[in-house]
Amino acid sequence: MSLIELEEKIPRALLVSVDTGKFDAESSLDELCELVKSAGAEPVLTVMQKLYRPETATFVGSGKLTEIKEICGSQEIDIIVCDSELTPTQIKTLEAETNVRTIDRTTLILDIFALRARSREGKLQVELAQLKYLLPRLTGKGVAMSRLGGGIGTRGPGETKLETDRRHIHRRMETLKEQLKDVEKHRSRLRERRDKNGVITVAIVGYTNAGKSTLMNCLTNAGVLAQDKLFATLDPTSRALKLPSGVTVMLIDTVGLVRRLPHGLVEAFKSTLEEAAMSDIILNVCDASSPEAQFHMQVTADLLSELGCGDTPIINVLNKCDNLISPEYAPNVKNSVCISAKEGLGIDRLLRAIENNLPVRIKKVKLLLPFAQAGLVNEIRAKATLISENYTCEGIETEAVIDETMYRKLKEYIIE
Repeated sequence: MSLIELEEKIPRALLVSVDTGKFDAESSLDELCELVKSAGAEPVLTVMQKLYRPETATFVGSGKLTEIKEICGSQEIDIIVCDSELTPTQIKTLEAETNVRTIDRTTLILDIFALRARSREGKLQVELAQLKYLLPRLTGKGVAMSRLGGGIGTRGPGETKLETDRRHIHRRMETLKEQLKDVEKHRSRLRERRDKNGVITVAIVGYTNAGKSTLMNCLTNAGVLAQDKLFATLDPTSRALKLPSGVTVMLIDTVGLVRRLPHGLVEAFKSTLEEAAMSDIILNVCDASSPEAQFHMQVTADLLSELGCGDTPIINVLNKCDNLISPEYAPNVKNSVCISAKEGLGIDRLLRAIENNLPVRIKKVKLLLPFAQAGLVNEIRAKATLISENYTCEGIETEAVIDETMYRKLKEYIIE
């Protein structure tokens, strides 16, 4: 038997969309195609139908359903993925007519989340979101409710619990909520410790696959997984970044966003997104080479507004500018920096932009400390950023970046 035959068969997917005019159906279908690839399947064909609203029982019209059935037979389709949230009746009917497993956009995103989650918090959030979504859909057995066969839409910590009774699922959900509260308390304590120590946080947010993890690796050598896939990063990563001025900030990578992200998923990962809401500076990263760059940035800006980030400095980072035909094709956005995280281009401009937006509580000063106060040098080294020290006849000349507390303590020794 050849190695090719030994390899696991990649599922062949048929993508189905109903265009009701409420959103850009073609762009959403293109994104669904990328989501399917991220889940490990091969998008074979797409089918779109314009309707005033999806059919209650079949999602698509009867004629289109016949067409889908013929495609599934001739193209050896393994799974149908619909670009909307389906009802249990729609799933049951589509599977009965085509004899092909059918999932919707939300199930697909949940599946990718389950595939990507690495931390305890991420796994708990994924399982809770899965159970919340599937609980009202536990109406029967068969193809629609069988989750133990493997493949797209069956992964995740909760997969063995999906055929249990509702009471058990409710108990499991309560347990998950309690465990998440403990994790959130721990995250809150870490945040309080950072605030107490005067640590400046810079959050990287943006559309999924915009290059956030690549930027994180470029700035800090963090070793974060960076792939050309949607939701390659799910769990937040924090790394220290030393700026040219000597100031050290905490860089935080967050989960990516997509259009029409189900509200339940936003709620499930709110604690992760709160890292952005509580940060001092936000880097809104977008793929400048994408024709929808402006739309992607608006999606992120809207979510940041919902999280209450109106007063937080936001630097718009136009990534992948090396893929642009010419600089004039870059999106026209205020307070923006053009970079290529992959090639390392424009990083110096980005670092300067971060420094220009640092909180006012941080000051760069020159000090002349009396020899009798030499212990203050060690205190600066421990609690602030010591750039240089030079012993002279008059005392210890020191250059440092200090916070407001240290500033008040050292004010009398400042010479510049």
